[in-house]
Amino acid sequence: MKLHTYYRSSAAYRVRIALNLKGLAYESLPRHLSRGGGEQRRPEFLALNPQGLVPVLEDDGSALTQSLAIIEYLEETHPEPPLLPRAPLARARVRALALAIACDIHPLNNLRVLNYLRAPLGFDAAAVDSWYRHWIACGFVALEKQAACATGDRRHLIGDVVSLADVCLVPQMYNARRFGCDLEPYPTLRAISAHLEGLPVFARAAPEVQADAV
Repeated sequence: MKLHTYYRSSAAYRVRIALNLKGLAYESLPRHLSRGGGEQRRPEFLALNPQGLVPVLEDDGSALTQSLAIIEYLEETHPEPPLLPRAPLARARVRALALAIACDIHPLNNLRVLNYLRAPLGFDAAAVDSWYRHWIACGFVALEKQAACATGDRRHLIGDVVSLADVCLVPQMYNARRFGCDLEPYPTLRAISAHLEGLPVFARAAPEVQADAV
């Protein structure tokens, strides 16, 4: 497997965690999203993913895009250890929390949105940071309430085992800290993330230990 990645990409971070959890070896192919206008915009990369986004996972002659689709592919092809419960209702609840992060919180704050706020819209750094923190707070208020009800041990978002929801939470918490968001109102999320980030499979996926970290 080959993973086209960027060390700070939340979406790529999710896939790195999932690959580690599944015990799968892969070759990391960094794509710097800012250098030289963005390496993800080069023709050879656009041939793999016309969206010009990371991650892209190459496996068995195919290029797969979208982090949650990639993770579900890994779940189906390498089912152990599972990231989704077997029971349909439990699976839906895990997916709901994962999607709340990946579809409702993260897209408002990813790099291309922030860059558009800076130019051409002309927002200064303080305004962009305010935008980021506002949408993190909106998402985390609800997520904290959901996590407080769903966690079984304050170490996992749902129940007492690692799930797809946890794989999505850790990168989002990492970025919230990077942008100086106030996380004091979210004790359940902080406790869960602190536990998960201490696990070796999560730690090896962290941005600062990637080969392209600068």
